[in-house]
Amino acid sequence: MSLDMDLLRHWIGRTEDAADVVTAAPLASLAATLDRDDPDPQAGDRVPPAGHWLYFLPRARQSELDRNGHAKKGDFLPPVPFERRMWAGGRIRFLGPLHIGDDITRHSEILDVSHKTGNSGSLVFVVVRHRVSGPNGLAIEEEHDIVYRGEPPQNGRKGLDQSSISPAGATLEQAPWMRVIEPDPVLLFRYSALIFNGHRIHFDRDYVTQEEGYPGLIVHGPLIATLLMDLCRREVSGRHLARFDYRARGPIFDLGPFTITGAPTEDGGKASLRALDHQGRVGMTAEAEFETR
Repeated sequence: MSLDMDLLRHWIGRTEDAADVVTAAPLASLAATLDRDDPDPQAGDRVPPAGHWLYFLPRARQSELDRNGHAKKGDFLPPVPFERRMWAGGRIRFLGPLHIGDDITRHSEILDVSHKTGNSGSLVFVVVRHRVSGPNGLAIEEEHDIVYRGEPPQNGRKGLDQSSISPAGATLEQAPWMRVIEPDPVLLFRYSALIFNGHRIHFDRDYVTQEEGYPGLIVHGPLIATLLMDLCRREVSGRHLARFDYRARGPIFDLGPFTITGAPTEDGGKASLRALDHQGRVGMTAEAEFETR
């Protein structure tokens, strides 16, 4: 398949603007999906970390979708000629609060488009910066890394950095924070619906196993990141996140329960987090920093 990087790099600098209103219903649905026993969200309540991902959702018409369930590329995102698209990671700065009822805007810009060749084939990385503002100005600044893969891997973990793989027992015993997640199809479907994500790798088993060559349904990258942020929220009361940097290390499938873990620094100002698949292999790492008291 021909890859014209000169063409794709013309997308660097392209921008897109969107507006939305922070409503309560998506946040209530997210809390239910995360299995939280929260009171019903009310006007004026603070949006939890990762809550901004429930807004500014793409709403491509059905006729505008590729066969993989994603919107066809070539408008804001560059027309990378690879179907296999995943979140590779990101860096979020929480600069101020958003609240239910706020009118919010998002300014997005393509920062970089690059090509790499790894053990799993040809890869194209796209870096997008989002700036989310509310009534009091800039509230969230985020850089989001998207990866497009070429030919399907022979198995779902081909080409992973072997240094990311560790025995489950040794890791879990050292983790002060730990939560086990059952990635059943219902959880994956509910999250797909919540973020209006039609990507078939998360809910269509025949498609993901027979056409993309993976052994099972893939847990959403943003869901894993959201669960890690939620772990911080469960374990650290009274301190909001100021920064959250995360990196996908390999896919997590619905082949068994996966575990999210965290370890705070001695002063409690930061934490290191991991998501481990059912065999103890690292699927995502993250570093969190909390607001000073």
